[in-house]
Amino acid sequence: MTYPWFINITKQRHSDKQNARIEHDKALLRVMTAVMKDDTELFKQFMDNAGFKRWMMDTVFGLTYGASGP
Repeated sequence: MTYPWFINITKQRHSDKQNARIEHDKALLRVMTAVMKDDTELFKQFMDNAGFKRWMMDTVFGLTYGASGP
């Protein structure tokens, strides 16, 4: 599942890293909610396991904040 707008959130609209992180976390929650239909275990881990959620958020933010836009 690809969300090209996800990278745009962190790169184009929010160049300030702190604001980018806030918007990223909101966007990731929307993505994870959409994933719930296809992968309930992933969604459950994301919602119930604080360590996994923090790892997922940090990893995805690191990948998208440093990525080039489309």
